[in-house]
Formats: sequence, C-alpha cells, structure tokens
Amino acid sequence: MVRTESTMLPLGTPAPSFALEDVISGKAISLDTFKGKKGLLLMFICQHCPFVKHVEDQLGQIGQDYADRGIGILAISSNSIESHPQDSPENMREQVKRANFNFPYAYDATQAVAKSYTAACTPDFFLFDSEFKLAYRGQLDDSRPGNDLPVNGKDLRAALDKVVSGESIPETQKPSIGCNIKWIPGKEPAYFGA
Repeated sequence: MVRTESTMLPLGTPAPSFALEDVISGKAISLDTFKGKKGLLLMFICQHCPFVKHVEDQLGQIGQDYADRGIGILAISSNSIESHPQDSPENMREQVKRANFNFPYAYDATQAVAKSYTAACTPDFFLFDSEFKLAYRGQLDDSRPGNDLPVNGKDLRAALDKVVSGESIPETQKPSIGCNIKWIPGKEPAYFGA
C-alpha cells in the first residue's frame, strides 16, 4: 500500500460545486443540499483501502455525534471501479451498513469532484465553514494501520467543534495519509504524485 498525503488545498478556498447521487437513497446531492448548515465535511474514502477500514467505525461515530450539531457530512468514493471493482456502489452500500454511516455516500464515477477538490488519498478530509470556505484539510487523528495509536478522531473532531461554535481553526494542520485515489488510467490529475 502506497502512503499518499493530502494536497493541503489552501485554507479559505471556496468549495467547488458538484452534483452526485447518494448510493443508498438515490437522491441528488450538491452544495445546495447543505445550505444553512454550520459547516460541511466532505470525506473522500472508499470501501477497500486499509487506511479507511482502520477508521471507518470512527467515521460512522462522527456521523452520529454531529448529526444534531449543524454539520452536513458527505462521503465520496472516487476510485476507478475498472481497476478496483471492490469499490463499486454495491460494495459502498455494504460499507454503509458495516460502519453505520448515517450520511450520504456518493460515487464520483468521472473523478471530476475529486479533481476539483485536489483529493489525493483515502481518507482525505475537507471541512468547510457555513460560507463553504475551507477551514480544515487535515488528518482524522494520529492513528494509522499498525501503529497501535487509538482511533479517536481527535484532530477532525477538534476542527468540527470549532466550526460548530464559529471559532477559527489553527492553520497548522497535519495532512491526512492513506492510499492514493485509484485514478482512471491516463486521466491522473496534474497534482497526483507532485
């Protein structure tokens, strides 16, 4: 497994627009879906990645813990299912059940959404404030597969708490680390591997 860091998109960047479909409900999901929220957490994840499997229960718990706190949450899988059929929408639905996700989970078949956010790895987190300006793009916590540190989501939870309370988040943020997004061959973004 190749360890890839998040690109650390500049803080304050406006959230790019998108139009996706929730693999569970079939409902259309866009930025407008989250208007009026205190913040929006976008998580680029997938079904098979060992880094995501390591934290998926915590992601489900975050969904439960912030459901009534004004945070919109969307998980997105952008992996090519040509090269990684285990990340298909059908298998994403199994992940939703397994990890108790209570938020929409969309498949980015063209990978256009991942590219517009400069997503690079799974998991990759982008937290926006109420005006859809990027406030946090860092790690969940210090835990990684095999390092025996607890999966508690402390870094992301601290950022979520600040967004909920309208406080600014410190600009020093540790990048997320995970498997690289599995790009459609020949269509890798310019920032991939940079």
